[in-house]
Amino acid sequence: MWNIELGYLGLFITCFLAATILPIASELFLGSMLLAGYDPIIVLIVATLGNTFGSWLNYGIGYIGNPKWLKKLRIKEAQIIKWEQSINKYGVGLALFSWLPIIGDVIGVALGFFKVSIFWSFLFMAIGKFCRYLCLVIFYLYVK
Repeated sequence: MWNIELGYLGLFITCFLAATILPIASELFLGSMLLAGYDPIIVLIVATLGNTFGSWLNYGIGYIGNPKWLKKLRIKEAQIIKWEQSINKYGVGLALFSWLPIIGDVIGVALGFFKVSIFWSFLFMAIGKFCRYLCLVIFYLYVK
C-alpha cells in the first residue's frame, strides 16, 4: 500500500482525501499503519488532522458557494429554505457528524454554504474526527 511506503505523510494524504468526495476508506489505511507497527498516538493525530483538514476544505467549498448555483441546478427555493432551517436548527452540532461516509461531506459543505460559525464548525469537526479515529485505533490495537 502506498501509504505504508510514505509513512505518516501517506496516512495524512489518505485521510485528507477520504474527507472529500473521493471514495477512499481511510479506516483501512489507518489499520494497515497500526498493523505495520507505526506509533498509535502519532497515527491518531495524523489521521485526525488529515481528515479534519479535508472537512475544512468541504466547508470552504460551501462557504464560497452561491445560492444562485442551486437554482441553476433546478433546486426549488422551498428545498433550499428547508435545508437552511435544518442547518439552523441543529447548528454546529452537525459538524460532529462530518466523519460519516457520504453525508459527512454534505454536512461540511452545508455548514459553509449557510455560513455557520467557522470556529465552532471547525472545532466540532475536529472533535468528531478525533473520536472516530480514537475508536478505530483502540479497535485495531485490540485486534492486533
